[in-house]
Amino acid sequence: MGLIDDARRVAAEFKYSTEDVNKGVKEFIRQMDEGLQETGKSLSQIPTYVTAVPNGTEKGVYLAVDLGGTNFRVCSIKLNGDTTFSLTQSKVAIPHELMVAKTSKELFSFLAKQIESFIKIHHMDHFEEHHQRRQNGQEPTDEHFLQLGFTFSFPVHQLSINEGRLIRWTKGFDIADAIGKDVCNLLQSEIDALHLPVKVAALVNDTVGTLMARSYTSPGKTGTLLGAIFGTGTNGAYVEKLDKITKLKKVGGGFDTSTGNMVVNTEWGSFDNQMSVLPDTPYDTALDKESNNPGIQMFEKRVSGMFLGEVLRRAILSMIREGKTELFRDESSGTNDVHSTCTIANDSPLYQQWGVDTSFLSIAQADQSAGHHITRQALNKDLGVDAASSEDAQAIKILVEAIGKRAARLSAVAIGAVIISTGNSTPTAGEALSDEEKGDLEEEVVDIGVDGSLVEYYPGFEQYIREALREIEGIGERGEKKIRIGIAKDGSGVGAALIALVAGDREGGR
Repeated sequence: MGLIDDARRVAAEFKYSTEDVNKGVKEFIRQMDEGLQETGKSLSQIPTYVTAVPNGTEKGVYLAVDLGGTNFRVCSIKLNGDTTFSLTQSKVAIPHELMVAKTSKELFSFLAKQIESFIKIHHMDHFEEHHQRRQNGQEPTDEHFLQLGFTFSFPVHQLSINEGRLIRWTKGFDIADAIGKDVCNLLQSEIDALHLPVKVAALVNDTVGTLMARSYTSPGKTGTLLGAIFGTGTNGAYVEKLDKITKLKKVGGGFDTSTGNMVVNTEWGSFDNQMSVLPDTPYDTALDKESNNPGIQMFEKRVSGMFLGEVLRRAILSMIREGKTELFRDESSGTNDVHSTCTIANDSPLYQQWGVDTSFLSIAQADQSAGHHITRQALNKDLGVDAASSEDAQAIKILVEAIGKRAARLSAVAIGAVIISTGNSTPTAGEALSDEEKGDLEEEVVDIGVDGSLVEYYPGFEQYIREALREIEGIGERGEKKIRIGIAKDGSGVGAALIALVAGDREGGR
């Protein structure tokens, strides 16, 4: 068996058929329903208490802050009411000593001071007016406050749109006395201590923010159904009917019921942790076993950019170590089209866990150069493989296409399941479209906002998703045509501001 045949044999292990896709969709819907009824299930289906999405006509100035890691970002967003906005922002590094401070007050006081500095530069008139009102003994009302959306990218137990108790710290933070406390209140207390005209109106998940940002900027009158991240990680948030979220009766929390809807954060990276329908290969199994969270986030480990490079690395190693394949092996320089024998450096990233970045897959996937010259350059520069032949590069490209295509088809399972579960599928899904029907589709668009490096930069990722969507029973050609997928940028900024707007409307009874 030749090298290309060997590569095709390994690639076939990543095949995810039409039948597999449809089984996946059915199980995804079952786990969605299960998560709406009870806590602690594979799909968390977290109620966000956000009960409306914007339509692009909203106006006003809102603040957003984002504590997602070692930086803290403060933004001011002006919504123009015509699906456009302008954004001003500043970013500051969090001093390490505050990440491990003795009290939460130290960290949140620092965050409040950054908000104060930002307001004094960008909203000085608002600050002075508020200060003057206080000096005159006038009690400020809600309309005098800037509404703020707080993106807090740590595990919290959310109790309402602006209340969430910290479950645990991650990303190098460790402040024991904050555990179990409401992070919105911690920030608001320090803002109040500085007498700032700011109200923490909403606690924000960045995936929910992606949905909101897309819904504001998307063309037409249709609200966005789903916001999805396909990048380093993967997640989705969608608009669900309130009466389907039966566990709300148990978890409680205050929210507006007038819309009949609520945005649900699926946390779909953990779909099918029990591995009832997800595809599995020896490379997936080994990756999971040696990860820092075995048995968890099984869907994410097959879809997201953090893991695809590692899946490829393990597949390549299996071919090298099998001894039966000719990958990166030359009997002599005469059998290699660069007239040199291929060698792998002893310290090659191929021999290191997480050594292959997903950007390498994007390079290989996009490579249309003669003799796969660009892939061979990347093999040399990024992976320490010197003098790879064109056949070696072709074999790698075959593996890359199989791994990327499987990730996209799995992504389609999640998207398709949300569309069908929410009643946005098409009854006549399997039928061909007439010209008249194609025109009608513009009136029934299903709008989806996406963000992340995979969906934005990985060549052909959206096309692979759409191909799989056409194969799903209940969507088909007609249903796929009405799905509009658009990039939604800055869910933690613009999206957070829009959630603050929705929260402010709820508080004001408007």
